This record gives sequence, C-alpha cells and structure tokens, in this order.
Amino acid sequence: MTDRRANLLQGTLDLLILKALSTGELHGLGVSRRGEQLTGGTFVAQPGSLFPALHRLEEAGWLEADWQPSENNRRAKYYRLTRAGKKQLGEETAQWNRIALAIARALEA
Repeated sequence: MTDRRANLLQGTLDLLILKALSTGELHGLGVSRRGEQLTGGTFVAQPGSLFPALHRLEEAGWLEADWQPSENNRRAKYYRLTRAGKKQLGEETAQWNRIALAIARALEA
C-alpha cells in the first residue's frame, strides 16, 4: 500500500502553518492536526519539521506565542498570527496560486 502522505517542503509547511492559525490560536499539535485536516490527510507535519518551522515563523514576527494549559492540563505553547503573519499568509497564498496555475498549465501542454 502506498503512503498517501507527502513530505512537506519548507515553503509549503510555512503556508500550511499560517493557514492553520488563520482561524485562531493553537498549540503545536493542534497546528499539525489542523494542517492534516485542511489537506484531507495528504500532508502531516512531523514534529522534527513542525517545531523548527513554528520557531522560525515566530522569529520572523509572523507568529506570537505564550505558554498556557492544554486540554489535558499540561503546559503547551500556543501560537497565533500577528498582523504581519496575516499579511504573509495573503502573499504566500497568492504566490502558491501562481505556482499551481503554472504547473497545471505545464502538465496540460
């Protein structure tokens, strides 16, 4: 049986993280689950790539985070989009749409 889950390229992972957080704050595992949900299970962010990406986006100023109790009463870092993160989501979405259209055209040729 072929694994339908694809590896995430860095830019794709960043876009999915921003999109996952566009509806509100989530902890790291919640970001992963939301991304999987948004892609119908096609993309699953593994912790080894997810947490460095969250840290990178926070360093870039696109995310803010603070520690809060999770659903199971453990401390978890919750992330939310900043104003700059919302702007970045719009820019990356537009760029992704241009790339997807170009690839679709190439495949039709």
